[in-house]
Amino acid sequence: MENNNKKGSVFYSYSLNPQAKFNTQEEGEKVYLLLRSHPFTQIGWFLSSILFFIILFIFNFFLPNFLNFGQIFIINLFYFIIICSYIWFNILNWYFNVGIVTSKRVIDIDFYAILYKEITNAQLGKIEDTTVKSGGYLESFFDFGSIFIQTAGTEENIEFLDVPHPSDAVQIINKLLSKKHGF
Repeated sequence: MENNNKKGSVFYSYSLNPQAKFNTQEEGEKVYLLLRSHPFTQIGWFLSSILFFIILFIFNFFLPNFLNFGQIFIINLFYFIIICSYIWFNILNWYFNVGIVTSKRVIDIDFYAILYKEITNAQLGKIEDTTVKSGGYLESFFDFGSIFIQTAGTEENIEFLDVPHPSDAVQIINKLLSKKHGF
């Protein structure tokens, strides 16, 4: 049975041959792989969000003893907006922090805030080494890890953190490298 995470949708963490476009894409440049953090790594903020809603519910059980309806409404509205903003920011952070492997280069796009992003790319010809680091029970069980791409000279190294199927991704990168170098 085929793993659904390997299909080409841009909403998956591991998208093989996605129908994705990006700003600096060159003519004839084909996207082979789109990587995001494994969904398991997002459980922390997801559980925190549920805990915040539970705390809101508990406060609403006790607040009527101390405050009137208008005050309770304002507190609930403010707290609800904060929780929703927290959830929205984490979803955007997961969705827009991507690694892209194309026919010409490897690109790492990192958003650190809504208004700040860092884009690092390396031409395939400048890549010297690819390393997969995956350790521990959870990483082995859920098949995720980090990929480190070392580049030549003063080029900045690229890292894809906590991505699914890191060994498969490195195999794809290595196949593209061997095509580029003519091996």
